Amino acid sequence: MVIGNGMIATRFGSYKDDERFVVFASGVSNSTLKDADNFARELNLLKETIRKYATAQFVYFSTCSIYDPAMKQSAYVLHKLTVEHLIQEKHPNHLIFRVSNPIGKTDNRNTILNYFITHICEEQHFTAWKYATRNLIDIDDMFAVCNCILQKQMHKNKIINVANPVNYSVLSIIHGIEQHFSKKADYSIVDRGSSPLIDITAIEPVLSELKLEFDEHYFAQLLTKYFPTNELPVS
Repeated sequence: MVIGNGMIATRFGSYKDDERFVVFASGVSNSTLKDADNFARELNLLKETIRKYATAQFVYFSTCSIYDPAMKQSAYVLHKLTVEHLIQEKHPNHLIFRVSNPIGKTDNRNTILNYFITHICEEQHFTAWKYATRNLIDIDDMFAVCNCILQKQMHKNKIINVANPVNYSVLSIIHGIEQHFSKKADYSIVDRGSSPLIDITAIEPVLSELKLEFDEHYFAQLLTKYFPTNELPVS
């Protein structure tokens, strides 16, 4: 069973008819959101889903923003921690994946790449945080790691980080997008930002088994795969 219709829910579509799992992918995905009503809706749906599917393994996607000093007191992160605690208390068979920034095809303008690409391609001015880094992972790689863990019944009732071993500075992300689209960004740099420290020790055996490579070409390959230069950005 899959709850949700966004990018993660779509990628986990193969779990739709698998009664062993409930993949809850209907949570708040905008890290800048502060609207209590949206958080309340997710909590209510989550409680209802836990009651309805008490025997299947409950799979939830939280966030690695929890490890970012600049984000840890945000409404979004505090909400995600509340959800994690609720699942741990209410469901006897669960697995929580804290994921970084999954990259794939999505109409969500609030993802980090969609935000920068839209502003750069539409020649809109924006602000970049000088010291900020972001952790980017291909949605296909994220799925491969999570799928392997779920199918092998690893780490039951645990919280597992799923992320790239490498963080990318926001400035390097902007420069990569500029090169990819052959467009100059119009932005101001401010002395703000921090870097999340994400421990991926738990998934290292899976990365090795799946032969996933996060080399110096990874980010450029993400841009080529999901953001062809002949297509307009999300509008």
